[in-house]
This record gives sequence, structure tokens and C-alpha cells, in this order.
Amino acid sequence: MNISEINLIKENKGGDPTKTATITRKHGDEYIKVVMIDGDNVLTHHVLPDCQEDVFSMAGCLQYYLDGYEGTNSEIHDYYRILENFMD
Repeated sequence: MNISEINLIKENKGGDPTKTATITRKHGDEYIKVVMIDGDNVLTHHVLPDCQEDVFSMAGCLQYYLDGYEGTNSEIHDYYRILENFMD
């Protein structure tokens, strides 16, 4: 089984999405593509899938972006485990 896309959604207390992050990597793609959307602001990152440091750094960015605070290593590792699905 291969995962080619995962959507992560930050919801407000009413359950409405406030921020989203879409992680994609289709077969043969050189990079993991991470698109973070907050209203009209769109940030796109290209992550090297064979570089653990690059993937861990992106995990930290995702954690901060979606959770809204600088998390602990275990919180960042939760996002790292998601990104691992897209590594070589």
C-alpha cells in the first residue's frame, strides 16, 4: 500500500477548519510537497524525502503551524511519523 496524499486540518471550537496542510508525493516525485493554507495565505514547501533532517524540520514546522505553539519532541515526532509515509 502506498499513501500519496494526506490532509491535516486544524479546526476551531465550532468544528470549522481554520488551517489546513496537504502532504503529497506521487510515485516518482523527487520531493514531498507540503501545502499549508490559512485563509488567503498559502505556503508551499518541497521536502527532500531521503533527508531525515529535512523531514524532521518540516515536522516541526507543521506542528507549530497547526498546533499554534512550539511543541515538545514527542509532539513533533507525531508529525514526523506522518511524513515518514512519504519518505524513500
